[in-house]
Amino acid sequence: MINRAPVLTLWAAVVAERLGLDRDEALTMGKALSGLTAHAKGVRLGIFEPTPETVSDQRKALQDGEEIHLHLMGRSVPAVHTKGGLRAVRQGKPITPASVNRYLAGKFGDDLEDVRQAMTVLAHSLPPADLARQAFRMYEAFRPEVKAGTAGWGAEGELDLAKLAPAARS
Repeated sequence: MINRAPVLTLWAAVVAERLGLDRDEALTMGKALSGLTAHAKGVRLGIFEPTPETVSDQRKALQDGEEIHLHLMGRSVPAVHTKGGLRAVRQGKPITPASVNRYLAGKFGDDLEDVRQAMTVLAHSLPPADLARQAFRMYEAFRPEVKAGTAGWGAEGELDLAKLAPAARS
């Protein structure tokens, strides 16, 4: 049993890597995308309050010229160039690949490499341009099932790797 957030994190990282980022860059993009998606859902469910525009504007002003936005799975992910390469940004700071690796290892345990391999096979089943358009829909086809609405918030479900191959055809 696993929460949807690490599944989306890993899938988005695999997609980003397939689309040309190196693994460390892709890991940070996956983590950021998962956080952005969770926050948007939390706002929609009334769990989080929307960020006031003034706070958002201030954050953008502080990083003027340093931040770029990459489009990944239908979302705009803020990122900065660092000595180590491109890194997604969370709360104004670059996400470290090591922190994402620890997070994924803690959530997937011994299954991490098997899941990563299955997702990599799925990502390579489509040309990059098609994957870029269809990646989120594919995730929706294999993500763990949880109850709808606030009842499913933070809940765990089964990740059935057998659903990955058909996701390319759905």
